[in-house]
Amino acid sequence: MLNSSGASSDNSGSRGLADQDIVLETARMILRRLTEADADNLFSLDSDPGVMRYLTGGVPSTRAFIVEQSLPMMLGLYEQFDGFGFWAAIEKPSGDFMGWFHFRPDRDHPENADLGYRLKKPYWGCGLATEGSRALIDRGFRELGVTKVVAEAMSQNVRSRRVLEKCGLVLEKTFAYPGAPFPGWRPEDCLEVRYGLTRKRWEIARVSGDVGIVHTHPLIHKDSASD
Repeated sequence: MLNSSGASSDNSGSRGLADQDIVLETARMILRRLTEADADNLFSLDSDPGVMRYLTGGVPSTRAFIVEQSLPMMLGLYEQFDGFGFWAAIEKPSGDFMGWFHFRPDRDHPENADLGYRLKKPYWGCGLATEGSRALIDRGFRELGVTKVVAEAMSQNVRSRRVLEKCGLVLEKTFAYPGAPFPGWRPEDCLEVRYGLTRKRWEIARVSGDVGIVHTHPLIHKDSASD
């Protein structure tokens, strides 16, 4: 599930990065592997009720949950799936941790990739979620051989839905949230939406120039600029 949000922690996010730790570099951010040292970054991110609004109804994650469940799951994906996983989003040039993106095989259709992101509030509304998502989509089709990119969000999460649409994904279906309603939410408000982008539609967008500038690491791909 998507949640667009972002703020700085310390500038340790990019300190001592090796080339193999970096998966992508865009105009304003570096996407790198997460490590066990990111526990505090993730706890800070998930402590904001605004960030967690469409994920848990605003209930923050505990540090124990981050350390014992969330982070081990994220780190385990690197070994399971070559080239896929969760990626820390690091602001350039400050080195601050902004949040994360994920690009991983879809649970039901592993030939497809599931896109998601979570950014701190200060990084909302300035195109960073779109920039990082476009970079991962471009890499997925160019280098990882994915057939389709999919993403899910709460129906009320207008920010995330707008990001997906700006990245070329189109609404495919609306369905009931499978869990219990969030505190204070009516059952009819708990709807999810699923978006998708096929390789064919992505290729058409590339030909028309309707894609963003993407710098991969260490290779560089240049497309038409977009916010």
